[in-house]
Amino acid sequence: MSSALVHISIHDHVATVTLNRHSAGNAINEAMAFALRDALTDLSQSGEVRVLLVTGEGSGFCTGTDLPNLTNPELLSDTLKNHRISDAFAALTKPVIAAINGDALDQGLELALACDIRVASATARLGLTQVEAGFMPWDGGTQRLPRLVGRGRALEMILTSRRIDAQEAMSMGLVNMVAEPDQVMNSTLKIAQTIAAHGPIAAGYLKEAVLKGMDLTLEQGLRLEADLNFILQTTSDRAEGIQSFLQRRSPDYGGK
Repeated sequence: MSSALVHISIHDHVATVTLNRHSAGNAINEAMAFALRDALTDLSQSGEVRVLLVTGEGSGFCTGTDLPNLTNPELLSDTLKNHRISDAFAALTKPVIAAINGDALDQGLELALACDIRVASATARLGLTQVEAGFMPWDGGTQRLPRLVGRGRALEMILTSRRIDAQEAMSMGLVNMVAEPDQVMNSTLKIAQTIAAHGPIAAGYLKEAVLKGMDLTLEQGLRLEADLNFILQTTSDRAEGIQSFLQRRSPDYGGK
């Protein structure tokens, strides 16, 4: 699954996906985008992997997109389509955590927005600055940012191209936690390992309930929650959870 541009390591059911273009600020080029989509396909199908953690090589997360200088609108449209990766992260049924170990700008922030949980370095800057170049966010930023921080804050950030620090990002709900630069990976891994120790089927269903429920009425969302709970009761993992509780031992979930 690993490639020159995307490194993959798996330990204790946690897959760490590392963007590896440190000399270019881990900016996403077309080759990296293809490598990421291929890796996510493999990881989504792996029974060994329960949680994904995405980060950047070195001291930076991802500073945006490395696009060729295209003036033909049709060619640019195709190129942007090839570079898009956020939907692939958002579509994963497994929990995804972003370890924002440095600046997350433009497509880098759009990638982080597609994750379920975000942990940021205290020195990281976050922003969608494409309008400075007469451009606009194109990998989900205009849709996912307001859903996290509200319409007014999102518009202010995008229209002014303002880069915010990690503390402000946490205060507005853009990131879940801020850690010192040398503790970002440890803090993120602790969260990932905690989630990975729980039932993987239950984790997938509760993620589905929360994300799909946000686009439903409360009544519809409650019905979805009930349906998923009913299905969960038929799994071996649910039986193992009950048995381990009664026997006062740690559960041994098999993802079935």
